[in-house]
Amino acid sequence: MKKIIAIAFLFVSQFIYAADPIYTGFFSNKALNGYDTVSYFIDNQPIKGSSEFQTEYKGANWYFSSQMHLDLFIEDPEKYAPQYGGYCAWAISANNSFASGDPKQWSIVEGKLYLNYDKNIKAKWESDRALHISQADQNWPALIAE
Repeated sequence: MKKIIAIAFLFVSQFIYAADPIYTGFFSNKALNGYDTVSYFIDNQPIKGSSEFQTEYKGANWYFSSQMHLDLFIEDPEKYAPQYGGYCAWAISANNSFASGDPKQWSIVEGKLYLNYDKNIKAKWESDRALHISQADQNWPALIAE
């Protein structure tokens, strides 16, 4: 039984620690589950993108709702891409680990987009955004290097 648990732990650990720089989920290569990252800034809401307007960036496919949004992203992807590759900002900060980011649980702070796992986790993150951003900024480089 111990051997089975150890093998299961190694299998799960591989997914936890071998993270891509952009969160796309296990069975997709779409950043933000296909939502248009520029729409958060321009339209103040997440809008589903279209395969008609897409580009590749950091190994992920990014979808946009219009040619204008696609062009803005191509011009300055770091301005529009979510922080921490779209992983949950609270998990990066508080747990120093990866968790999926939900495109519908978002905040823009000082011109940067942050995603969180769910509504409850977002509330925890919102309780002290400055602290969590500072901690996540410190944790992120080592996490992504693993």
